[in-house]
Amino acid sequence: MPGVRFSANLSFLFKDSPFAERFARARDAGFTGVEFMWPGAEEVAAKVGCTRLNAFVGVRLPELELESQLELARQNVAWAAEQAQVQGASIMIEAVNTFENGPYLLDTTANAVNFLDAVRADNVALQYDVYHMQRMEGNLSDTISRVLPRIGHVHIADPPRRTEPGTGEINYGYILDLLERSGYTGWVGLEYNPSTPTTEESLGWIKELGYA
Repeated sequence: MPGVRFSANLSFLFKDSPFAERFARARDAGFTGVEFMWPGAEEVAAKVGCTRLNAFVGVRLPELELESQLELARQNVAWAAEQAQVQGASIMIEAVNTFENGPYLLDTTANAVNFLDAVRADNVALQYDVYHMQRMEGNLSDTISRVLPRIGHVHIADPPRRTEPGTGEINYGYILDLLERSGYTGWVGLEYNPSTPTTEESLGWIKELGYA
């Protein structure tokens, strides 16, 4: 049985149910892990045993010099990492595409890794979003292989519509197999918008790729 562990992003999946009801639907669909956006406070994470927290560094502000804004972001992430370390948690830094998110400060894998290097905190890692990086830079397999030791969490969706794997341009059979063969043991978050009427109908790709 393949060892990839999928977590359901409840901010994207099961959206036809109230948020509080999505946890049960994820469980019934076979998920043993979930994730979601907002709120991301450390107090909430501590109560539910969450050890991965995503810290968005924000978009570039034209009135501020770029390096000054990056330095402030580094200081903020270093502070957040120090707070998270008390409860055994890590901070994830993610590069996202600028087509949908505007002038985001970290828009490539290289920029995100450079940011991690500058923060210099053991509990700060890369959140690698396959969808965003396919849109920004491509070259997915080489990049994943090269930066795998820095990756603490993975997100997946299929361009161009950010729908489930198998509906777009990425060979997810290959990408997921690469992660597994390379020794990745973290979670793979499903951060996609189902192309089907319900989330459950969109999950067929998991079985088709041999993960169920």
